[in-house]
Amino acid sequence: MNEINSHVLVVDDEPPMRIALQANFSRHGWQVEAAAGAEEALLKFRHSRPPLVVTDIRMPDGDGLGVMRNVRALAPRTAVILLTAFGNVPEAVEAIKSGACDYLIKPISFDQLQRVAERVMSAAQETARGVRLVGHSIELRRAIEQALQAAASDADVLVEAESGTGKELLARLIHHASARATKPFVAINCSAFPETLLESELFGHVRGAFTGAMTAKAGKFELANGGTLLLDDVGEMPLSLQPKLLRALQEREVDRLGDTRPVRVDLRVIATSNRPLLSLVEEEKFRSDLYYRLHVIPLSLPPLRERREDIPELAEYFVRQFGARAGGAVPRIAPELMAHLVEYSWPGNVRELANCMRRALALSSGGELTPGALPELAAAAVTPSDGLHPGLSLRELEKRLLEKTLQATSGNRSRAAELLGVSLRTVRNKIRDYGLPPRRMYGHGG
Repeated sequence: MNEINSHVLVVDDEPPMRIALQANFSRHGWQVEAAAGAEEALLKFRHSRPPLVVTDIRMPDGDGLGVMRNVRALAPRTAVILLTAFGNVPEAVEAIKSGACDYLIKPISFDQLQRVAERVMSAAQETARGVRLVGHSIELRRAIEQALQAAASDADVLVEAESGTGKELLARLIHHASARATKPFVAINCSAFPETLLESELFGHVRGAFTGAMTAKAGKFELANGGTLLLDDVGEMPLSLQPKLLRALQEREVDRLGDTRPVRVDLRVIATSNRPLLSLVEEEKFRSDLYYRLHVIPLSLPPLRERREDIPELAEYFVRQFGARAGGAVPRIAPELMAHLVEYSWPGNVRELANCMRRALALSSGGELTPGALPELAAAAVTPSDGLHPGLSLRELEKRLLEKTLQATSGNRSRAAELLGVSLRTVRNKIRDYGLPPRRMYGHGG
């Protein structure tokens, strides 16, 4: 995770746990400092100011909440993850309300801790930069305008878009532009947990609710109380859990596993899916009533291939971002490489572009990034003369076909309509929708 400022202070009074935390973060390439108590933690934090602190809650010389308050008094943007062996629901809710980014109960899964730490740091850096989606295309501006309109209301939102387009970033934009901006933003990936764990993660449980439930745990709904809950990949939720989610959305209350009393919550839900949920409804993999409950404000993000004019700005943004973190001068992108970037279909969307620019920086030397740094991309960007290639959307295909037909008819719209088998009005509307050049740009024609 070289793209993230991976410097962490771990605080725990038990040597085995402290050593295990150090080893886990070091194994993933983090710079790690360790403290055996609250007082030592504050001394070390004053010296190095790491952006992330992972601390036990109960220690002989203080508690994790106190550590969090002290370090955030010195550096308000510091992210804090709390750990405890004595978890209970009120304590978890209080921790999140006090500013903790997450709360994990021992014995912890180090894989889960790593995922949480990387998510927390990524989110913290996005917030520090100001949440924004890079680009100026009409398609992106329209998506942002719709998101800001949604932020002004308190209605639930459904974002349907391909993987890697920036759905979580759009959700954060909505949260930070809303009246709930100062409250928690809590995210959960519905495809990352088996069914039994997902129910507990969402709704929480009481002690003894199931085998291994040694302590009570607050679910994501409770932790997001007052703020925003992001249900990422909601289409992957098992059918058996969907009725419980539907009830939580309708009643704004949750039933912890093993509890007899529901808990009221006040939050906005933003759900995302990389597949159209309606198609999952038709396949009987998603409940229709839940779909319509989520589908209050539908939003979408265009795939990168449909906003190619944003690719140069995005590529340069990632080069500046990753290059600055690596130190030294930030190289420029050679025109030949930029041409390949613009032509490539980007099936992995913005996420794939970011990874490509990171790889190009790692494999290049000197002040310029050339096609030699990404030879597989240069090869993939070479397309047949008709411009067709895997990953081309129907919208882009229609646009290119209309362009070629107008070129062939020297801009004669009537003739183009005849050849395409559509009305003249349709051709005019498509030209306007796609922002194609005026007819004089195609030569002579009526």
